[in-house]
Amino acid sequence: MAQADTHAISRFPVPELADMPADIRDRIMAVQEKSGFIPNVFLALAHRPDEFRAFFAYHDALMDKPGNLSKAEREMIVVATSSANQCQYCVIAHGAILRVRAKNPLIADQIASNYRKADITDRQKAMLDFAMKVSQAAHLTGEPDFETLKQHGFSEEDMWDIAGIAAFFGMSNRLANVSSMRPNAEFYSLGR
Repeated sequence: MAQADTHAISRFPVPELADMPADIRDRIMAVQEKSGFIPNVFLALAHRPDEFRAFFAYHDALMDKPGNLSKAEREMIVVATSSANQCQYCVIAHGAILRVRAKNPLIADQIASNYRKADITDRQKAMLDFAMKVSQAAHLTGEPDFETLKQHGFSEEDMWDIAGIAAFFGMSNRLANVSSMRPNAEFYSLGR
């Protein structure tokens, strides 16, 4: 059972649901209906409605699209890069989503601590090697990186997706860290 958290979910103001624009409130209520709780990221980002809309539109475009990367693999990218960026919120929240999507209670912890030792395929390790390079040293990416991905069966579109997810969550990690965003207690036990 989740323990009540008495810490603020963000160092910035968090608006009341009733005070949010209708489209944002509707989105948050739909998430609550689906998951049984409201992830704190939705409440924290509602502080800036235009940015909330842009953030979640880009998030959805990257994470919910069909393609050669599974939804679990997309979450692997988030967990690995968020761990490197020391983002507690994203490691905990997306680790929970990864456990659920992969139907594996161990995978998120393995990837967050050291994806190179995780029980994943060589293809997934190559994907995460590239994502980590984009996250930590994008200026060093080059054709050898793309050739490695091609050897593992990734298309040009897949490469864009991997880079886009790593880059987007680099921004997300930084916002979560600066705002001291707290992960919901519910995330810790999901998929275990």
